[in-house]
Amino acid sequence: MTKTRYYTATSLDGYIADQDNSLTWLFEVDNGGETDADFGDFFSRIGAMCMGATTYEWIRANESDETWKSAYGDTPTWVFTHRDLPAVPGANLRFVSGDVEPVYREMVAAAGDKDIWVAGGGGLAGDFAEAGLLDELIVSVAPVTLGAGAPLLPRRILSDRLKLTKIGQMGQFAQLTYQLG
Repeated sequence: MTKTRYYTATSLDGYIADQDNSLTWLFEVDNGGETDADFGDFFSRIGAMCMGATTYEWIRANESDETWKSAYGDTPTWVFTHRDLPAVPGANLRFVSGDVEPVYREMVAAAGDKDIWVAGGGGLAGDFAEAGLLDELIVSVAPVTLGAGAPLLPRRILSDRLKLTKIGQMGQFAQLTYQLG
């Protein structure tokens, strides 16, 4: 059965990007090479993914088209946006807006027997959670504080909906996995 997973990293004070919507701080944290292996294992189970426009724009501005292809291959990707954005040449992209539920159905069909990755941001993950379509949070907590920025999940999700299922360590990161109910 397809699971929808929000796999992300956050600062210790709960931000996934700094005030400039940058992830540069994240790549400065020593991970001992372990996060690359973890991501590879995670992504091997992904059949479709989605992200918000800000996440997509950061990737486009900071990574090459070849990096996109080597990281995500031909994985069907939905980008939620209200603007016209340039596509990564050759990438399997769909630009959408509006409610997550109809897009979710398309993603499930595209994923086949694999999972869906909500790559970011927190608002989009919150939309999936509010619609009852988010099954799991996998959050790697970095030993850095940002003071402000894009929040991990700008929604209220109470403890009766979250069940801690796994705790791990990757270099300086603590990884927490929660099942949503």
